Amino acid sequence: MAPAGVTIHFARLESVAGDPGAADGMEQRTLGYLDSLAAAARALADLRPGVVVLAHTAVSYLTGFAGEPALLDRLAGFTGAQPLTAARAIHEALRHLGVRRLALATPYPDAIASAGLRYWRAAGFDVVAHRRLDGVASIYDETEARAYALGRATDVPAADALLISGTGLPTAGIVERLERDLGKPVVTSQTATLWQALRLLGVAAPVHAYGRLLAGSGAGQQHPARSSS
Repeated sequence: MAPAGVTIHFARLESVAGDPGAADGMEQRTLGYLDSLAAAARALADLRPGVVVLAHTAVSYLTGFAGEPALLDRLAGFTGAQPLTAARAIHEALRHLGVRRLALATPYPDAIASAGLRYWRAAGFDVVAHRRLDGVASIYDETEARAYALGRATDVPAADALLISGTGLPTAGIVERLERDLGKPVVTSQTATLWQALRLLGVAAPVHAYGRLLAGSGAGQQHPARSSS
């Protein structure tokens, strides 16, 4: 998905609370990721990236919208790079698209789904529909077909856009189809995170086949930086 000249590097957040991706224990495990943030971020700092991303939307939900600035400051302090969270990227994407009324689809257990609902309301959005994906044993076992069905079931005519939350849910390949079928923007944790990271890097190249947000990614660039993240 990344344009030519942009490289993406990963470091895994560790938690002792159960299997990664499992619904059982997800709230405790998600909060536990904050304890390993420093080690993961500092490993990436050795690469001197332009942007460092906490690509875990649920961490922001459990931290709360009011706690987002402190989370970003903490991430920046570990790396010296421009900080970004998946939730902040979504927030910027929704503002960029002029969204006020939001349909929210989530793959989380009830406690995290409810935290996500509170987060977006605190961010100033009118959440006119909210639906959880039923029967999730592990988010990493989910399919695009299930993510697509969740999006269709969540959308309502009153929503300006559909948000499908969860960086681990396979959504990148269904965004364009959903936008055609629903006739409105579809934002996901995956697409919004890449879009905002490119803006922070000053990369204007559009990214096609993943929805209107990335296809117009050159609009409204922010602070130029190094071309790797």
